[in-house]
Amino acid sequence: GHTVQFCRDQHGSRFIQQKLEVASEAEKAAFFEEVVPHAQSLMTDVFGNYVIQKLFDHGGPDQRENLASFLVGHAVQLSLQMYGCRVVQKALEFASIDTLIALVSEFSGQVMKCVQDQNGNHVIQKCIEVVCATAKAEGAYLHSHIQFIIDAFMGQVEKLSTHAYGCRVIQRILEHCIDAQRDPVLEEIRNSFSALIQDQYGNYVIQHVLKHGRPSDRVMLMNEVRVHLLPYSQHKFASNVVEKCLQYGTREERGALIHHLTHGHAEGQASLLQVMVCDPYANYVVQKIIDVADAEQREGIITEIRAHAAQLKRYTFGKHIISRLEKISGKKM
Repeated sequence: GHTVQFCRDQHGSRFIQQKLEVASEAEKAAFFEEVVPHAQSLMTDVFGNYVIQKLFDHGGPDQRENLASFLVGHAVQLSLQMYGCRVVQKALEFASIDTLIALVSEFSGQVMKCVQDQNGNHVIQKCIEVVCATAKAEGAYLHSHIQFIIDAFMGQVEKLSTHAYGCRVIQRILEHCIDAQRDPVLEEIRNSFSALIQDQYGNYVIQHVLKHGRPSDRVMLMNEVRVHLLPYSQHKFASNVVEKCLQYGTREERGALIHHLTHGHAEGQASLLQVMVCDPYANYVVQKIIDVADAEQREGIITEIRAHAAQLKRYTFGKHIISRLEKISGKKM
């Protein structure tokens, strides 16, 4: 008789969540019956939303489906609310395919509004993840039900990639969607490599291209980074991309970057390596190169640094890298 009152209270909510994990089917059924008439208001309640989420985790198939049906017709409105958005994400995970399709379709025409919202963007990410995972598991062609998300992005991929929330949704598309959906998104990203590599949010999208893009995208990206190795390595955000190129590149691609580092020169004829070792961002790129280099490449780096050791030791970052190389080689510089 006091279930709803408990759900809305901080300690009561926690107590109920713990009990639901160990409750019998009969206890859950009785509890569910009392909560259902108030389910919608509890979904947006600061403490009640956790109880609804727990019901999705531990309820029976019928109870979950019953709960999910309460969201139909209200998915967008709930997604834009701080607590409701968490409940929608849970419902997407546990809903039947029919209810899942019904919930996802509500976002058609509302994609941009949700993507640029601090709560709604999480729901759009979840729509992509769940629909693609369900399609994989069930062998059903469900991808078409999120095509409206990709369509809404066309012509705006660069802008969204540089948006705090939009960049996350682009990353989910690259991770989960089928080639026919990813390819047009990748085409737009390719046209903006330089801008995105240097952007505080766009650099994460570029890192995803390295991991989930097509081989041709990676080749083009590797070439872009090799040509601009020094300025990108010295850049706060772009240096992250250079590190990822070294991590995900093929042996040949890595070799080309390392060769450029040890044989290229900056203005004033100092070697790229000398300049990068002393830079607050580029020194991390040098450390990554030391990690991924093979024995011969590492030897080349050690030789180059040894020749300028006295000068490099004057710099904080230079000192750090020299002591690291001394440990690796077992020789003083």
